[in-house]
Amino acid sequence: MRGISPAVKHILIINVLFWIGTLSIGANGTLFNNLFAYNFVLNDLFKPWQVITHMFMHASYVPTGDGGQTIYFQHILFNMFGLWMFGTPVERFLGLKKFVFFYISAGLGALLLHAGYDYIQFQDSLSQLINAGYEKEAIFDVISEGRYMVAWENVLNPQDLRQLAGNYGSVLVGASGALMGVLVAFGVLFPNSELMLIFLPIPIKAKYFIPGIILMDLFSMLTGYSLFSPSNTAYLAHLGGALFGFIMIWYWKKNSFNQHRWD
Repeated sequence: MRGISPAVKHILIINVLFWIGTLSIGANGTLFNNLFAYNFVLNDLFKPWQVITHMFMHASYVPTGDGGQTIYFQHILFNMFGLWMFGTPVERFLGLKKFVFFYISAGLGALLLHAGYDYIQFQDSLSQLINAGYEKEAIFDVISEGRYMVAWENVLNPQDLRQLAGNYGSVLVGASGALMGVLVAFGVLFPNSELMLIFLPIPIKAKYFIPGIILMDLFSMLTGYSLFSPSNTAYLAHLGGALFGFIMIWYWKKNSFNQHRWD
């Protein structure tokens, strides 16, 4: 693969292999999602390695109108295109080892913010039900089936109860969080590079373009209105990756890359 840096090439290959595995092994991607996607930490499906492997997984199927499923390739296509486009110049600037550390750290930062918020939200609702006299084991038995008891509406409103069951069964996949960190690094390192949106072919400098992407994610998270992404996009994970990416690249730039290069 010419025109692509070594770490980016191998990360891209790993992502594609995971995606093909999801399509090829097990029914409708269930086996790979159970093993390698990030499952909620209190769910029996959670495994420690998922904090890493989830960032190499991507959505592989989407429901169709007739109740079936069809292969979904847009998620991995756009993420891998972004990784190649922005990751290659960032890796060439940072060096291979530092780039890999940066990429994984941004992905972990994305997970930390997303999963941490879900966990706090879940524990708050769970505590209210327990304090109202419901047993923890019985609550878990019900929400593990993706539902809740109508009687619980005396304690929590239906929206919070749906969120309780939704958090327990939530699954996080994708390189988007790590990619957002790479986008931010590109914007800090190459602020005057001109970029263009497909639907808006006007050159925009990276120092304006990338904050614009982050603001759109923030808008979608706060309003629930999706501008360009699917409605189930983990916007908080995007923002977490961007935040951790900015902190790292800002620290490294401030303290001189030449003094702290790893290779």
